Amino acid sequence: MNPGAPAEPELCLSKNFLLHDVAEPASPLVLASPHSGRCYPKSFLQQSRLDLLSLRRSEDAYVDRLFEAAPRWGVPLLCATFPRSYCDVNRYAWELDQGMFRERLPEGSLTNTDKVRSGLGMMARIAGAGRGIYRHQLPVSEARLRIASCWLPYHQALEAMIERSLARFGVCLMIDLHSMPSFAHLRLPDIVLGDLHGESCARHVVDGVAASLSGAGFSTGRNRPYAGGYITARHGKPSGGVHVIQMEIGRGLYLDEQAVQPSASFDSVQTRFEHFLPEAITLARKLEPTQSERVCA
Repeated sequence: MNPGAPAEPELCLSKNFLLHDVAEPASPLVLASPHSGRCYPKSFLQQSRLDLLSLRRSEDAYVDRLFEAAPRWGVPLLCATFPRSYCDVNRYAWELDQGMFRERLPEGSLTNTDKVRSGLGMMARIAGAGRGIYRHQLPVSEARLRIASCWLPYHQALEAMIERSLARFGVCLMIDLHSMPSFAHLRLPDIVLGDLHGESCARHVVDGVAASLSGAGFSTGRNRPYAGGYITARHGKPSGGVHVIQMEIGRGLYLDEQAVQPSASFDSVQTRFEHFLPEAITLARKLEPTQSERVCA
């Protein structure tokens, strides 16, 4: 791969997601990248007052490519192809800003959450440096379209991966892959692991992932400033055998953040993550089913 000349983002909405699946999973480990999509619908670009580069700065850009070796190790990898500014699957489906729409949102919509107030609901109101995305208010039918075409298919695929792991191994370790921007005023570790302060993953599992990442040369932190999101909360049920960790990777490690292009260090960071994968597989294999899931003859 030439990090100086990555493939251009597709200006289309083709498939809703890419599932790099494996016929025989090596372990209960599954990976998912919900925010690295870079296939922009033309209709969305026409609705937006922002240029493509400004929209792309909201992506967890190229996180999917950092882990593209996963299927070769027997680990399934699910990647959204649509951008998070179009549909953020790490939010409740109807977590939306009422001010973005011409009609009233359906009853039960979450219109006053922290994420909505900050402009980052399921359909983001802002992108880049807090700039408004849309030229005009939208019909509620636009939200229904994005839920039906992007949000639901992604979550159905993710749930199927988890259920297959539970059926095969009795447990599942799901790592939800994200990236975090660099902050001039805040020094963060290379990677922040979020487990909702112990609610979405057993502590010894997070400890093991952190140790494996350290062995690959990464510094790690936990839960600050990113403890987890909707996906972590929805799927992480350690008592039911499903352990979910949100992994936030510092973009400065591998990305030219202004140009949204892989930097010269991309290949070396990608290689370090490939070294991490067998350690994570070993850790996942050691997980034991919860007592209620054990089958006794």
